[in-house]
Amino acid sequence: MIALATAPLPVAAQQKGAAPETYKPTIWIDPDGCEHWVMDDGAEGYMDARKTRDGRPVCHRNVCGIVPTDQLFATNRSGISASGREYLRKFFTSAQARAFIITGHTDSRASDEYNMRLSKRRAEAVASVAKSVGASVLAVNWYGERMPRATNKTAVGMAQNRRVEIICVK
Repeated sequence: MIALATAPLPVAAQQKGAAPETYKPTIWIDPDGCEHWVMDDGAEGYMDARKTRDGRPVCHRNVCGIVPTDQLFATNRSGISASGREYLRKFFTSAQARAFIITGHTDSRASDEYNMRLSKRRAEAVASVAKSVGASVLAVNWYGERMPRATNKTAVGMAQNRRVEIICVK
């Protein structure tokens, strides 16, 4: 014996002459620039964050500042120099942004574990300066050597990878 299960039709579809509901999945961009897939046109509020294959959110962010960490920090340190703090204070007070997302990066000379800790401390130090002038910091992220901008095989490339990115949320 074969039994078939059927689900009752929605009330609107049960009414005579009711037009079928159309469904158009869309992409929603949050104020911080990250994409979400809206799966049900908002009817039930189902939304899922869009991610890359390696699990990072897909975001369209306005990177309004890239600061080479060599200008802010001594080698293997996370304390910001006096001139670096002044530069950052001016940046955060003059930027036309509602809030900021700060990300730390390193080159690949040390171990991954060490680079993650260093990039975290440096990103947190920059966030601390932002907060000291009243800037809103939405998130502090750190990636160590995992998101290079250039090759780590040359001194010039490694210098480009040692950076703190400041993302402006308008």
